[in-house]
Amino acid sequence: MSTALIADDEPLLRERLAAHLTRLWPELAVVAQARNGREAVELFDEHAPDVVFLDVHMPGMNGIEAARSIARRAQVVFVTAFEQYAVQAFDHGAIDYLVKPFDEARLADTVQRLKQRLGAGDPAAQAPVALDAVLERLSAELKRHQGTGGWLQWIKASVGNTVRLIPVDQVAYLRSDEKYTLVVWEGGEALIRKTIRELADELNPDVFVQVHRSVIVNLRQVLQVTRGPNETAEVQMQGRPELLPVSRSYLHVFRQM
Repeated sequence: MSTALIADDEPLLRERLAAHLTRLWPELAVVAQARNGREAVELFDEHAPDVVFLDVHMPGMNGIEAARSIARRAQVVFVTAFEQYAVQAFDHGAIDYLVKPFDEARLADTVQRLKQRLGAGDPAAQAPVALDAVLERLSAELKRHQGTGGWLQWIKASVGNTVRLIPVDQVAYLRSDEKYTLVVWEGGEALIRKTIRELADELNPDVFVQVHRSVIVNLRQVLQVTRGPNETAEVQMQGRPELLPVSRSYLHVFRQM
């Protein structure tokens, strides 16, 4: 039996796609559903599905960024309400796509292509050399439509008996510590009652990137990245002695630099 993950920030659309897939592909098991790209990557690492349906427009890490982590390990299908993004990718043969609202005949065609690719037994068969370039173009197009405003500018943290407003451009990295997040910046360290997931959605993704399920780093303060075994790595920040983990799903961040 083949397995799938569906990522969309709208629960009703996730359920509708799952229902369509049940009718058209009874042998396919939807093993997980994600609300955004970051959760999709985490659930992918947990379940390793054969197929991933990624909504292009999601809060925080969008579907295009998630595809950078997933594309060579599974069959990826973009789901979007904006056909101009999808047509570019599909015309290059890099990734399949569906346009919302779903058309069952179009989905049936996608299912047949997915079955053929899975039958070939090589997830990378759908990922030619042009894939990175296609995703880069899609990402740039998405940014132009979304604009750049609204990102978090200050982080409020309790330091002793005072409350500090930490400018985000001074933050080197953030690391989750159970129910808290450790904020490390030029002026010191502080724990805040905000999860790493919440912060990932609020910080500018062009500057702050998640490199591990528990770590977000400021790309402008990265000193060096050292490759490790099993497609992992460690990153060191400027002026900091500690090494931060980079998991396989986020190693692509540094391949682009």
